[in-house]
Amino acid sequence: MRQSMMATLLSLCLLVPSLAAQARDLPEFTEIVKKNSPAVVKITTTSSARQQNNPYNQFNDPRIPEIFRELFQQRGQPNQPPQQRQQSMGSGFIVSEDGYVLTNNHVIDNADEITVRLPDRSEFKATLVGTDVRSDLALLKIEGDESFPTVTFGKPRDLEVGEWVLAIGSPFGLDYSVSAGIVSAKGRSLPSEEAGNYVPFIQTDVAINPGNSGGPLFNLDGEVVGINSQIYTRSGGSIGLSFSIPIEVALNVVEQLKEKGQVIRGWLGVAIQDVDSDLAEAYGLDRPRGALIAQMEKNSPAETSGIEIGDVILEFNGTEIIESADLPHEVGLTKAGSKVPVLVARNGEKVRLTVQVGSLEGDGENTIALAGDEPGGRIGALVEELSDEQRASMRLLGGVVITRVLPGSAAARAGLRAGDIVTLINNRPVSSAESYSDTIAQLPAGKAIPMRIIRNGRAGFVALRIDD
Repeated sequence: MRQSMMATLLSLCLLVPSLAAQARDLPEFTEIVKKNSPAVVKITTTSSARQQNNPYNQFNDPRIPEIFRELFQQRGQPNQPPQQRQQSMGSGFIVSEDGYVLTNNHVIDNADEITVRLPDRSEFKATLVGTDVRSDLALLKIEGDESFPTVTFGKPRDLEVGEWVLAIGSPFGLDYSVSAGIVSAKGRSLPSEEAGNYVPFIQTDVAINPGNSGGPLFNLDGEVVGINSQIYTRSGGSIGLSFSIPIEVALNVVEQLKEKGQVIRGWLGVAIQDVDSDLAEAYGLDRPRGALIAQMEKNSPAETSGIEIGDVILEFNGTEIIESADLPHEVGLTKAGSKVPVLVARNGEKVRLTVQVGSLEGDGENTIALAGDEPGGRIGALVEELSDEQRASMRLLGGVVITRVLPGSAAARAGLRAGDIVTLINNRPVSSAESYSDTIAQLPAGKAIPMRIIRNGRAGFVALRIDD
């Protein structure tokens, strides 16, 4: 008995140094948190119940795969009266000293007011610079007397599966919570009908929950490598399957929103499928890989560049295409008009082509039309193009739909609301977002201007008066 106890004590003595050694090998996160948390913000949005009832704001959002849930807490009951104001929360981070803030589009979707709060509890009203539905990103702007703290950016392509990563955000409204885990996979495809398949998500087991959405994902060098965007869940909480947008995708979106107010992606005009083992054998490939061209649009960039139906794209612009889903990731990040090398398998041979990438048609349909230099333009109303289906159903030749009215703006004073369709301004037809912006920019200040709108299927006029 005594010998057994002595053996147990000896084992414990040997185990303690071993555990201590393992603890010394674990990563240290405190310095990363101290350095970067000042630039991580909490985002609160206020909107009407009528806007919250928009199905895009719920878990059945068609832009997100069915099995995924938005990392965004919706408060209030969906059947509350339209005048009821509701608040929701998410996360974000400051990307430049002059106050540009990056977050997810679904965090601020349909919000009337957006408030950004820093860790020191200072709050700022944010203006919306622009959004990109396909990548689920939104760019905000806040103004301050001094420079804002910022994060630094890493290279997601250098991330390794198994590498430690760290998330900072506000899950369930708990301010500036920190969680850590490892990279589980890279280049995950989560295609959806509305948003397409243009984001090669980073998969991690970091515990992120509703409210973390839009917050940063850091590597051990304290660099942002991703934006926490989606989770897989059956309970509404984290089960260790979270997905982040690579920061290189986000920075491309930020640059375009700043410069153009919209995001234009590369486009080939093809429908693709995976290559299985039988098809690999048929094409003389050593293993299943590549993107098989199953269909091609007439006069598309692919067709005019010499790609043929039945080709298997093995490399695009120097990047190997392992799965078919890898191709839209690469094409979407390629600047429209660029000429890139492409390697295809055709009739048992390898053929090299030069492909001029086109621009993805319709990318501007969900972007914000600005009239003037400030977000929302001179009247403070953000608009989108009407789809062909919307125009056909209402028998319209043109028009734009208001997506957001900024508080205190000329549009708000005129009684305009999100969802209103504008067809005439000062008796001039509105055929597109561009014509809307041109007309708004030319309106005289201090004078009541008639604007024809369609609201809930009924047409009428409001008087718009611009102060400046």
